[in-house]
Amino acid sequence: MDISATLLEKLKEKYPEAGDWEQRARISKIDLEEYLHKTRKIDINEFLDIKAEVSHYPKIIFGNKKISQDILNLIPEKSAKLYQIIAFDKKDSEISIGALNPQNANIEEILGFIRNSLKLEPKIFVISIADYYKAIRYYRNFGDELKQFIGDFRKGKPFIEEESLSFGESITTEDAPVIKIVELVIKESVNFFASDIHFEPLIDRMRLRFRINGVLKTISYFPKDLHYQIINRIKVLAKLKLDESRVPQDGRIRLIIEGREIDLRIGILPTIEGEKITIRILDPVIGLKQLSEIGVPDYYSKKIQKIKEKAYGLVLITGPTGSGKTTTLYALLQEINNDDVNVISLEDPVEYRVDGINQSQVMPEIGYAFSTGLREILRQDPDIILVGEIRDNETADLAIHSALTGQLVFATLHTNTAISSITRLIDIGVARFLLSPTLQFLIAQRLIRKLCECKTETQVVGDLERIIEEALDILPAHIKESAHYKKPFTSFRQNGCEKCNNKGFVGRIGLFELIEINEELRKGIEKGESETDLSKYLPAQDFVSLRQDGVLKALRGEVVLEEVIKST
Repeated sequence: MDISATLLEKLKEKYPEAGDWEQRARISKIDLEEYLHKTRKIDINEFLDIKAEVSHYPKIIFGNKKISQDILNLIPEKSAKLYQIIAFDKKDSEISIGALNPQNANIEEILGFIRNSLKLEPKIFVISIADYYKAIRYYRNFGDELKQFIGDFRKGKPFIEEESLSFGESITTEDAPVIKIVELVIKESVNFFASDIHFEPLIDRMRLRFRINGVLKTISYFPKDLHYQIINRIKVLAKLKLDESRVPQDGRIRLIIEGREIDLRIGILPTIEGEKITIRILDPVIGLKQLSEIGVPDYYSKKIQKIKEKAYGLVLITGPTGSGKTTTLYALLQEINNDDVNVISLEDPVEYRVDGINQSQVMPEIGYAFSTGLREILRQDPDIILVGEIRDNETADLAIHSALTGQLVFATLHTNTAISSITRLIDIGVARFLLSPTLQFLIAQRLIRKLCECKTETQVVGDLERIIEEALDILPAHIKESAHYKKPFTSFRQNGCEKCNNKGFVGRIGLFELIEINEELRKGIEKGESETDLSKYLPAQDFVSLRQDGVLKALRGEVVLEEVIKST
């Protein structure tokens, strides 16, 4: 039995869902360990312990230890990547080697080179993939590399390297430095788990920022004379108009990073200082999640089960831009999708490809809009329909009529609360007598940063204590009992450690409120009752607001209380 199979069996002993993880990793064309690292299913050092046990090699954790450049360079970068090893220490005639998979038969080739050419005896340790990626970065400093390429650009010096992202075109010597800058930035953003890249023209320079865990971070600045070339390079990749800088443009790039496909959504906006580019990074390994992973609480499990059992009707997911609505939609569809149903989605754009779902992308520029697509979908014998977003009366009417004629329709809508989506649909022209029998569930959500395990506990005082009391006071009784909180209240703050790169946060988590449309609400909709009046029916169905869900998550140490208050 090879090491991967043994690892999987050991992992299954502790985590029964490990088989599903392995399958998802194969679909994403990455190793299981990389999948666990990117999705944070388990602590990566816990996985390291299992690897050490199975491989019979001692483990090593680099932590904050800086590897000497002289020792690192004993093994060339290409060899380190090929064999997934790192040289990290040397004493006399012995060299310490960290290996992701020390039982990989191919490693003997490089070990033979070390013994014969370097005259050193290798001592093998097993390392985590997090430490491996960190050590690989030591070969090349991102800031130094950028400076080098910028210098090459200024000198008009061509810079060509064999290793390149698969953009589907050859590199010309004239544009090589700019090409390498764009490639380097994209690659680094993926390594940082960034969700967005911002190239922003300022008065005298160009700013590069990454959005990480929902927060923008300035990464670097470029000379202003690079702005035009970077813009044009991205336009070429996204097949946008090079000679158009007066109007916004949207495009898409599909590329290969580390052997797997990554999609980039490109948005170009003209500003007074030049064109601004925003790139949304769509990594299916990170983006496709299960409901439990995105923060849907256990007290909604019965309602979620009802959604899965519905044969027809409209399910709306609401929230501001960037609140994770599409992620929740995909999570729901993955739970519902099986061989017995025909699932068709209509999206703008298709963010993640999901096996078994027929996904179609609208193209308004050629007349293929949401309304047109919905008409065509109804001719495809659908059971479940996903509408990326309801934007106008025509799309809303078609979604409503689809739900009335026997399809289960999922859609997103831009509103601040779940109950306000009813008013929003009526405002864009949906008749009350159609909305009342059609609407089944309303889900509202927000995304906030999730605390790392290195968090510190603090006592809540003052206004924060009052806010907690107000939120808890109107909670349903059974949720109160299961919350296990007590006075004085304690919350948690970010600290910082190796695991979270000293940021205190690892990813983001959702805050949710979920409303089931019962008979009282249906009658209220038909009567034309206001949001305030409709809200009076919510306590009877164990309603938990966004604020209350956030407060409960803060008391459990999942999020920072102040961020909950700010976002709700």
